[in-house]
Amino acid sequence: MHLHSYRLKNYRRLKDAHIELADDISIFVGSNNSGKTSATQAIHAFVTGGRDRLSLYDFSSTCWKTFDEAANINLAANIPEGFALPSIDLDLWFEVDAPDLYLVIPLLPSTAWEGTKVGIRISLTARSATNLIQNYQEAKAKGTERAAQLPLDSQYVPWPRCMTDYLQRNFKSEYELRYFILDRSQFDENFCEIGKYVPDELGGEPGGGAILKSLIHIDNLGAQRHLTDPNPEAGARSEDLSKRLSRFYKRNLNQRQDDHTALKALFESEQALNLHLDGVFKPTLDRLAKLGYPGINNPRLKIMSALDPAHVMSQDARVHYQIGEGEDITTLPDSYNGLGFKNLIYMVVEILDAQARWAAMENRPPLHLIFVEEPEAHLHAQLQQVFIRNVLELLKVEGDDGSIFGSQMVITTHSPHILYELGFKPIRYFRRKNVGNEQITEVLNLSAFYQAQPDDRDFLERYLKLTHCDLFFSDAAILVEGNVERLLLPIMIRKVAKPLRSACLCILEVGGAFGHRFQSLIEFLGLTTLIITDIDSVTLVTPAADDAIDEEEVEEFYVPVDADEEAAIHFQNNAPLGKPVVPVPKKKYGKACLPSKPGAATSNQTLIKWLPGKRTIEELRNASEADKTKVLGDDAKVRVVYQIERAITWNGATETLCGRTLEEDFGLENPAWSQAMSRKPLGLIVKGGAAGPVALAQALHEKVSRKNFDKTKFALAVLTEDELAWNVPAYIRDGLVWLKDEVRIELEAVLPEPLLIAEDVVIRGEHE
Repeated sequence: MHLHSYRLKNYRRLKDAHIELADDISIFVGSNNSGKTSATQAIHAFVTGGRDRLSLYDFSSTCWKTFDEAANINLAANIPEGFALPSIDLDLWFEVDAPDLYLVIPLLPSTAWEGTKVGIRISLTARSATNLIQNYQEAKAKGTERAAQLPLDSQYVPWPRCMTDYLQRNFKSEYELRYFILDRSQFDENFCEIGKYVPDELGGEPGGGAILKSLIHIDNLGAQRHLTDPNPEAGARSEDLSKRLSRFYKRNLNQRQDDHTALKALFESEQALNLHLDGVFKPTLDRLAKLGYPGINNPRLKIMSALDPAHVMSQDARVHYQIGEGEDITTLPDSYNGLGFKNLIYMVVEILDAQARWAAMENRPPLHLIFVEEPEAHLHAQLQQVFIRNVLELLKVEGDDGSIFGSQMVITTHSPHILYELGFKPIRYFRRKNVGNEQITEVLNLSAFYQAQPDDRDFLERYLKLTHCDLFFSDAAILVEGNVERLLLPIMIRKVAKPLRSACLCILEVGGAFGHRFQSLIEFLGLTTLIITDIDSVTLVTPAADDAIDEEEVEEFYVPVDADEEAAIHFQNNAPLGKPVVPVPKKKYGKACLPSKPGAATSNQTLIKWLPGKRTIEELRNASEADKTKVLGDDAKVRVVYQIERAITWNGATETLCGRTLEEDFGLENPAWSQAMSRKPLGLIVKGGAAGPVALAQALHEKVSRKNFDKTKFALAVLTEDELAWNVPAYIRDGLVWLKDEVRIELEAVLPEPLLIAEDVVIRGEHE
């Protein structure tokens, strides 16, 4: 048995979020303030029955308006049909195998139940909506009556000013937890109720809370692990590792109180007790070693006694770090080791402690769910990977294999290195979005993407592993053509779209040939994305069958078949009616040329297969803003930009031109600057000069197309120049300004107003 999924309604920004869990380990990722921690805190509070951990502030923002509107209901008249005060609901769905069915008999909706999933709803709901409204109105009337005795010019408004003001003081007495049995047949494939389904309340003894606790036990290792620092000014919010290990020893390990040899040795020599502690902690330290500690050059852990003979088994043990060998051994207190290793040791001990407490429980629940927040704190990249690679080994309890008992782990993280180790399958992506004036979160299961997109899946997974996975933590993404764009983009952002520096951007170097393969992932995530690519103009050629293809001069690319060709393919394959045949794209060949050449086409697969979906340069030139932009829903958009024609002036003449690549277009955008002899390191100076803009464009194209043109050297040369002296190519400038406006909406929704005002002041000041 394992927890298949859970749905949260009206909890903070998780207005209605369904979160599916893997049966072993799940990874919660997303940008800051996307609801990852809320998703862990909610299930922990509800399952443990911790009503005191829940408050009015846990309700989604729209619920507050409903509360205040309910305050004015006339209870003497008929209450509006369907009226109900807001509640926070948690639906838990368990995947149960046939042999384990007896464990969930109290949750079966009927004797005719069939399937593998059983559900229970925990609802934080009003004890009585009418009584709550009546209590509020009475309190309001009493406060108003007493305030009437004050001077008329007083601005004082007595408590309660509104329903939410009343509930802040009386929430615990007005709200309670209730439990309901859920019938899977009354829910659709996304686990949403069908129609007006009302579940049956789980009443009687032992009660819903007791039944739930008999099925699942939850532990939560929070992100704020305050470990001791040798600096006395570090503050009191810390816990030294020695105390934590001592508690672990007292609670879980065999303390050998009947080991009279050890007790006798304690009085004779503290060294004997040190050997005793070494033996007790050896299994734990051995398991810790599997997660990368100690490394080759790290001090080893040593448990040493600090015992008063009068308090033999109650006095704390102390952790020391042993440095050196033989007679040169030195020991230091645990506070003198690095925070990273202390954090690693702390997490291992906490997880083992949680497992041991669960294993020792009387009437032990069959399922143990452990949440670990941000395990990467203070750990370097390799150690993060070692931890996540081996952490499931810590969940194994001796003797549990093949039994009803099992563990699941959920990790929340901002570390791309952790994602690197585990791939797409366990990822649950928390996507922020705005609906009206409300900020909510949608949780996407990347394992669904893994199954639905087999063609691009392997490529994307390998690519993100080889580069980085911070796409999942970003406000927006920028897909760029190559290394030159990636190097120059930060400075271009600073020049033309400075507010983007306040956003979390993921810049991916994908190239025109592979950029379209990101379409499925970008659209699945619903991530606002700017694609900066080259127009890649070519003249189509048709080589004879016996001609060898010169790969240096001829580009090979693919275009989709048109409607008539697709119909012909369908007919030729005798495909059954209603069963489409996937046509194979047609292979084309082309030689690089200037975009101004008549009849030129593009070889750029992103422009052909994604946006704007055009094949010829003429079509690309005439593409509208709508053609270049795709709305993904919930205000997320994808926009493509490529070289555009504009007026280019050189040697007193003006022509409407654009380059084929960034380097060519940069030279046309900055003709006088790039052709100056002092800019020779750029590699754009044309020999003998150029008579006019057209000749300059042709000369730049020929120069950039040569094998010996070093694009990286060009980018580095630009970086050494005064950034105020050159202009950003028009197409990149337009794209960055567009992205700035799109991300600005997101920043306004997330950042507090004072921060936004401060940001604007800084930007205006720098411009002035």
